[in-house]
Amino acid sequence: MRRLSNKPNAENDNIISATTTWKCELKWMSLLGISVAFLMGFSGLFSLSVVLQDTFLPFSHSSLLHFHQGYDTDSSESSQSDNNDLLGGLLTKGFEKGSCLSRYQASLHRKMSSYTPSSYLVSKLRAYERLHQRCGPNTESYNKTLELIDSARIPDTASDCNYLLWLSFSALENRILSITSAFLYVILTDRVLLIDRGSDMDDLFCEPFPDTSWLLPVNFPFPNQLLSFDQKSGMSNGNMLRNNINSNSNSSYPSSLYLYLARDYDEYDQLFFCDREQRFLHNVPWLIMKTDNYFIPSLFLIPSFEKKLHDLFPQKETVFHFLGRYLFHPTNSVWGLILRYYDAYLSKADEKVGIQIGELDAGAGSSHHVLDEIMACGIEEGLLPPLNQQEEVVIPNATPKLKALLIISLNSGYYESIKNMYWEKPAVNGEIVTIHQPRFQEMEKWTHNRMVWAEMYLLSLTDVMLTSSGSTFGYVAQGLGGLKPWILDKPENGTVPNPPCRRAVSVEPCFHAPPLYDCKAKRGVNISDLVPYVRLCDDMSWGLQLVDT
Repeated sequence: MRRLSNKPNAENDNIISATTTWKCELKWMSLLGISVAFLMGFSGLFSLSVVLQDTFLPFSHSSLLHFHQGYDTDSSESSQSDNNDLLGGLLTKGFEKGSCLSRYQASLHRKMSSYTPSSYLVSKLRAYERLHQRCGPNTESYNKTLELIDSARIPDTASDCNYLLWLSFSALENRILSITSAFLYVILTDRVLLIDRGSDMDDLFCEPFPDTSWLLPVNFPFPNQLLSFDQKSGMSNGNMLRNNINSNSNSSYPSSLYLYLARDYDEYDQLFFCDREQRFLHNVPWLIMKTDNYFIPSLFLIPSFEKKLHDLFPQKETVFHFLGRYLFHPTNSVWGLILRYYDAYLSKADEKVGIQIGELDAGAGSSHHVLDEIMACGIEEGLLPPLNQQEEVVIPNATPKLKALLIISLNSGYYESIKNMYWEKPAVNGEIVTIHQPRFQEMEKWTHNRMVWAEMYLLSLTDVMLTSSGSTFGYVAQGLGGLKPWILDKPENGTVPNPPCRRAVSVEPCFHAPPLYDCKAKRGVNISDLVPYVRLCDDMSWGLQLVDT
């Protein structure tokens, strides 16, 4: 038998070494391939989970928990993000985000405002928050002042805290406008605003002030008396002035007074807007206000408020824009409704066009004239693309623009008609036009005012607006959005107005029932001639509106 040689063989060793090396590399590559495959598979599963999450969570409460985060490694970007979330300083950080998601998320769903709040307004809001924390419900100061409310008169001494109680009254959009007016009034007069919660105020709006509440406590005395308060109430300020009951007394003041400032108020109620009456009211601890008006323009005509108002709002048309965004944040339940609709139908659009149709079609058979007016206005002003009546298919030169139309109306016929127009014929420029109308009214579990609030807020998230003349619903949306809408007038004699619409000159709402009394001259005058920044409204010739000059 031939013996095997024990001598080393260089060639064999090289073969074995190469083979071993190749096997090791093969094992290493196999392990690397397995690792890559595992990571790709995990990534795929993660991506699938995200897709599924995006598919289902927009229709669940979980989708509300995604917060906008700045980059931790870039303090400037994080600071800018915080500034955007806080609306340029309007809002404070003193809230737990989960308690009111809309407060910090809303800025992610609308264009950045072109307006900047004054530093004085920001400082006054922070000062007011401190005042409300000190004097709000169930504080020592509140309980002390509450003891005075059933007293006939009080000594001529300043109270530690004075209050304005706003009574819940009228349609939701009017309530929003009147609360804003009441809030500006308390800022000017160092009072604390408390609002009557009515049947649903706490269900619609988050608390606007940190670490306290603006809701009137349920154990507030005389609830039945508050419900029955009207213009004829004996302790209304107007009636006291009419009957000359101690309104000019310098020795003592009533503990409470009713202010009736609704649309049917009379000339005595309207004396509220005179400086002389404001000096008297300053010493009354409890003012109880019933109003459905946006009366802010007339506050700008009170001389003692003029300097402070100028410092608060150098741009006069921003009053409701800033105060509305500060005060009114949808509760999580309403925000969920808004956010899911927005994400599903509006978020991907290059431009969002809001169309609000109120009382334009009140007459029988007039709706088709209103439809003609909407289309004429939209096409002439470049808000809606014209239809191509000759071609069935239009091939755009570039990626087509996606335009979403949000229609808010009690009449679904406008939605159906406009949808059919853009379905049956293409736009001349190849734009893709989608038409949407919320059907919240068909959801029985939602209260009427939740639906109204969701629709108003959605309308405020659009980029441009067409709105009915004199619509307080439209006022709220345009103010929150910082938009100057195109105004649609009611068709007369069955014809479309020429021109079909006009651009509003101001973001501000219109005061529909202003006093026509000059306190200095003590006679009726054209109030719009007194100062250049208060003028007659675009859409209501007898109303007053703030404008920039």
